[in-house]
Formats: sequence, C-alpha cells, structure tokens
Amino acid sequence: MIKRISSIILLFCLTTSLSAQKEVIEKIISEVGGEIVLLSELEEQFALIRERQADLPDGARCMILDNILTQKLLVNQAKLDSVEVSESEVEAQLNARIEQILEYMGGDLNQFQEYYGQTVTEVKDAFRNDLQNQLLSDRMRGSVMQNVTVTPSEVKQFYINIPKDSLPYFDSEVEVGEIVMKPKVNAEQREISMEKLTNLRKRILEDGEDFSELASIFSDDPGSARVGGDLGWTKRGKFVPEFEAAAYKLADGEISEIVESEFGFHLIQLIARRGNSINTRHILIKPEITDDDLKKSQMKLDSIRNLLLVDSISFSLAVKKYSNEDVQSFNNDGKMINPGSGNTYFEIADLEPDVYFTIDTMEIGSVSSAYSYSDQRGETFYRIVQLQSRTVPHTASLDRDYSRIQDATIEQKRANFMSDWITQKVNSTYIRIDAKFEGCPNLQKWIEDRVKP
Repeated sequence: MIKRISSIILLFCLTTSLSAQKEVIEKIISEVGGEIVLLSELEEQFALIRERQADLPDGARCMILDNILTQKLLVNQAKLDSVEVSESEVEAQLNARIEQILEYMGGDLNQFQEYYGQTVTEVKDAFRNDLQNQLLSDRMRGSVMQNVTVTPSEVKQFYINIPKDSLPYFDSEVEVGEIVMKPKVNAEQREISMEKLTNLRKRILEDGEDFSELASIFSDDPGSARVGGDLGWTKRGKFVPEFEAAAYKLADGEISEIVESEFGFHLIQLIARRGNSINTRHILIKPEITDDDLKKSQMKLDSIRNLLLVDSISFSLAVKKYSNEDVQSFNNDGKMINPGSGNTYFEIADLEPDVYFTIDTMEIGSVSSAYSYSDQRGETFYRIVQLQSRTVPHTASLDRDYSRIQDATIEQKRANFMSDWITQKVNSTYIRIDAKFEGCPNLQKWIEDRVKP
C-alpha cells in the first residue's frame, strides 16, 4: 500500500524533484474545483517513492494520483470555507525543514547550494506554495474529523470483529515516570555572558559594526547565526514571552537592551513590521554551565529520590513541586509519552538508550539515581526515573489493551468518515481527469456521476 506522499517531503529530496520538473513536459492532468493537478506533481511523487521502493505495484501512479486528488479536494474546500494558514506558519515550517537539511550537512550553506543547485531562499520560494497547500489540506482534514469520537460499545464491537487468529501480539511494555531538573547558571557565568553581549551592543551602536555580521560570528543560536541572526517573519505566540515582549516594543531598526530567557541572553533588532507580524534578528549568548552547577542539580535530585524512597512524598507531588515545567511529562504526572504511539507505554526498543539501561534491572516502583542527558538542542538536564509498570508479552485483550484498541477503533471510524466526506464533496465539485487515467480502478469514485456543477 503506497502511503500518501506530501509535498513537504519534497524538501528532503530536492534533487529528485527538481530534476523531475525539468524532464517532465508540463501538462494539466486533473482539475478539482479551482485546483489543478500537473503531470509534474504526479511524476515527482512517483520518482520519490520509486527511489525508496524499487518494486512498485501495478497502478502505482493511479494510487498516487488518488492521494493528490484528495489533497486538492481538501484545499479547494478549505478555500471555500475560508480556512486560513498564516504566512508566519508557512515560513516557520519552511525554516524548520531547511534547518533539518542543513543539520545533515553540518550547517554548510555552500554544500546545500552545490547539492541542490539553488540557494536556501530560492528553494524556499520554490516550495512555499506547495507547503501552504499542504498545511491547508491538513487543517481542513482536521476540521472534518475533529468531532469523530467512539463509544465504549463501539470499541468492544471493533474488538469482537477482529478474527481471533488476527489479534495483534504485544511484546513486554513499560511505563516510566521522570523528574527532570535543568541546571541553573551561577551568578559569575551570568555576568560574563551579559558583559559579552553588552560589548557587542556597544560595537553595533557606537562603533557602527554590522549586527548580522556579529550574529554570524558570536551568536550561540546556530540556526539563525547562519543567516545573520535573522528569525524570519513571525506573529505573536512564536517566541518565549520575554523575547516577544521586548521585540514588539521595538521600532524598525531599533536594537533592544539585553533580554534574558530560558535560552540565555538576547540582543534583538527589529528589521521590519507588517501588521501584527514582525521580522527580527538576534544574537544569543548562552552562559556556560559549570561542573559545580551540574553537581548541584544531581545532588538535589538525589535528595528528592531519598524522599521518595522513604515515602515522604508521592512521585506525582514531587513532579509538580520539583520537575521542569517545560518537559512534556510534567503535565502527565511525570509519565513519559511514547512519541510513536502517543500513549505512556514503551516497548523496550522504543526507549531512549539511557532510560533503557537505567530501568533494565529495576523493580516496579523503584527510583533510579540522578543521571544527566542531553535534549534535542544539546542542553544538559538531569533526571531520576521510576519504573511504574511492566507487562508480560501477550495477545491483545480488551481489558489489558483498551486504549490501543480504542485508538484503532477511532482510526477506522475516521477513515470511514473521511471516505464518506470525500464522496459527498466529489458529487458537488467540478472534477476533470485526463482520459489517460480514467481506466484506473481506484479513481472511479472521482469519475462516476459526472453531473457536477
């Protein structure tokens, strides 16, 4: 079964897509309301899938076109319903994807341009409209299915309908709680960072040096430093409160005083303002965390562990009182969330290696000693973990695996609901498909009942 390939994925395979654009003779092969499907769109996605899956089934292009038509129908309806995606959302998504590509390349802009044959700006311009349409279709899809729910009786019936020999088999799973602490910067390092940023501010305001050049050299934000500290166009809610409050007070070209946030110390310049959107650049200086700072966090967490071991405090209360509020588990009584499933159960292979080795020999209810780990930004944190449950391998059952069966039930119901919605909209939307594809069996729902507006 070929999964739907979104145009967003093209950003990670630009060589294939850009070459496909040159090789395919442009042609409109379908219309869905006010949206068109180009032959190049189909061929780009076909090339991407073929690159990853050598043996494609017969009718692969038919299945891909079915997915494209669904997206176009969603985009068309989104525009009719006045569903909006802001410029700042599109820009943020583009920046995130470009940043991920650059991470793979070690931040080398020259390598990026040599590999893709275009600058970062040109690549973003080429895919901005595709990304906006993808976000529109995703938002419309979410709107269509937002009220789809299932009752306990529907979950039970779904389980009953699964043939007994087709019930899934689940390996051993664990639930893990955590209390996380971020080491605090000491006063001396805070002062050093502030002095460094104060000097940079002086060099810009008094010595006339260029903000973007200094950001490229000194900023501790590698993503924006590559482009002179430029953070792009954003609306309220994008930045942490301290940064945002300072940025929105600035006039065009004005440079802020030093602003402190959870990331460190910032110097902010407002490049331009457009309604409620602003374009800013910044220089970030992160204070150094010393060995003594790290040791204090470790000792604090070990003291919390001792309180837990003698039942002086519950794990849930300790999370609320001591754990870092920015960690996802904080609002879930400390329970870690499995990013793959969205629930709190992890198969051993799904755990981060440090968590796996920590709980490997632990008993249920026991708490580990404090240990350090790095988050996605490379910052150091300390945590203690509690092994809260461990299941034995088993065949799925309604009492033991209700939440998983509930998830499968609602996914099926959403798929059926979406299929019914598509049928309804197809019958009230102008649709034209090139005769070359009218023989595709899976496209008949788009072709039948041709009496359309």
